[in-house]
Amino acid sequence: MTREQFEADLKANGYQVVYGGFRANHENPEHTHPWHARVMVIGGEITITRDGKPEKFLAGDSCSVPANCPHAESVGPQGVAYIAGRKPA
Repeated sequence: MTREQFEADLKANGYQVVYGGFRANHENPEHTHPWHARVMVIGGEITITRDGKPEKFLAGDSCSVPANCPHAESVGPQGVAYIAGRKPA
């Protein structure tokens, strides 16, 4: 799926679209948020750990994180840029 297709799908399914990123080697300890999230990496890499299982995402990869799901984030050495969708739980 292209970035444009991903963004169109987010909008069609009621997600608020945001672009963002984190600096190199940024660590975000385990947390939750009150919205459903869908994310597509558009540059760099990020590892998301859920239930003690890390999963690495590179440019072009996407994932979803349900609202209130505990997860941690670890950014690669070149940082990460992403497009994300947020939808209230």
